[in-house]
Amino acid sequence: MENSSGVYAVTDRLVIRQFGLHDVQSFYQYRANPDVSRFQSWEDYTYEDAEAFVQKQMMQSHDQPGTWFQYAIALAESNQIIGDCAIHTLGAEPRIVELGFTLAPEYQGKAYMHEALYSVLDYVFGSLNKHKMIAFTDVRNEKSIRVLERLGMRREGHLLQNYMSKGKWVDEYQYAMLQSEWLTKRH
Repeated sequence: MENSSGVYAVTDRLVIRQFGLHDVQSFYQYRANPDVSRFQSWEDYTYEDAEAFVQKQMMQSHDQPGTWFQYAIALAESNQIIGDCAIHTLGAEPRIVELGFTLAPEYQGKAYMHEALYSVLDYVFGSLNKHKMIAFTDVRNEKSIRVLERLGMRREGHLLQNYMSKGKWVDEYQYAMLQSEWLTKRH
């Protein structure tokens, strides 16, 4: 549950919190990395893009139907961000949320994203009392596929040429988990 300092979850190694101006440089560094943006919608990410994004996120409230809310994933020991994750509360059905996530390359393969998203699932299904979480990933993004499957999310579909990215139609997998499944898994 969020406290007055904008913290949504704390794990052994991480703090999931709202963005602050002190995050712009670290956020920019990994978002501008071509390896990070390979399966994302952006490219040629600038410092100004990062600054505008962080400022917008600082003004936004979480769990607003029809909007994305980005959470900073920071190391507990230093408060430096190493990635982010987002929840999109669907406008047509606010009891369903969509998950998105990004992690700096130097922190990949160390279970940080699993740890962060595990706490986010707890938050979404516990504190926010959501019915279902969905996620979409490019079928070529093996790392994201592994993260979603390790969390116990179920692949519900293979969507052919589902979105346009960098001038090409891209296939996606859709994943999902129900609140009841998460609560059973947790106990």
